[in-house]
Amino acid sequence: MRDLTGVWLTESQSLLYQVVPKAACSTIGQILHASDHGRFFDGDIHDATTGLIKWPNRWDSAPDPHAPGIINANIAAHASYSFSAVRNPFTRIVSCFFDKICTTQRDGLPYGGPLREMLRQNYGVQTTGDFDQIASFRRFLLFARDTLAFGKPQAADIHWLPQTHHLRPLIRAGGRYDAVFQIEDFGAGMAGVLAQVRTPHAVALDAVPRFNPATPRQHPVAAFFDDLAVHLTYQMYRWDFVALGYAPDPAQFAPVRPVDLTDLHLRLGDDYTPHWT
Repeated sequence: MRDLTGVWLTESQSLLYQVVPKAACSTIGQILHASDHGRFFDGDIHDATTGLIKWPNRWDSAPDPHAPGIINANIAAHASYSFSAVRNPFTRIVSCFFDKICTTQRDGLPYGGPLREMLRQNYGVQTTGDFDQIASFRRFLLFARDTLAFGKPQAADIHWLPQTHHLRPLIRAGGRYDAVFQIEDFGAGMAGVLAQVRTPHAVALDAVPRFNPATPRQHPVAAFFDDLAVHLTYQMYRWDFVALGYAPDPAQFAPVRPVDLTDLHLRLGDDYTPHWT
């Protein structure tokens, strides 16, 4: 049985979603919950142990022992509309920095325990007071690259693993995506998914609140990337740029083409090679 961590299935089995961290996953999870139950989950949807069928993983406080079998059978039969969502790699890694490094988490603690202090000591990353956001981000980017390329000083975190890494397991398990939309046009993409299925409850997308706000950034995304930062980001996310329709230019916010599902399934099949080669 394959590890399908990050696959969420509505209890009605109307929709199957592959989570891609830092690509509107909290919002999408809440929409899935509301489509089944007529209300948003009270709290962070990642903490929910009921209301959605989730592939159990080590972060679950109460994993559903039946979830693996339910999800595997669903994927094998392609019983639900299967989808995911992706994001411009430049804006995604900037979001990782502000949400996971700069922002105190909902439990009142920094993300990753001693991670913030290690970044300060070893990479010179500052996150408090009137710090230089651009300089600290670029130092964080070096750290993220090191975790991906070398597995040091720690293994890469799920939030900055390549999006193709998250998308691949469902394909390798024999599944197929019916849609992978780009969140730069979130309303149209999510509306297109919901239009394909009949859910127990309708969801008014224009009334969906913002979930999990992070420390605000002071500069446009392109300002965070000098030539070296662009090079490192492309080195880290080459497959994301190629497979998901984005240009390796931080000033080009919008995707340059839609995701080609046929090409995506071919690229992420058995011949997939690691993103950093």
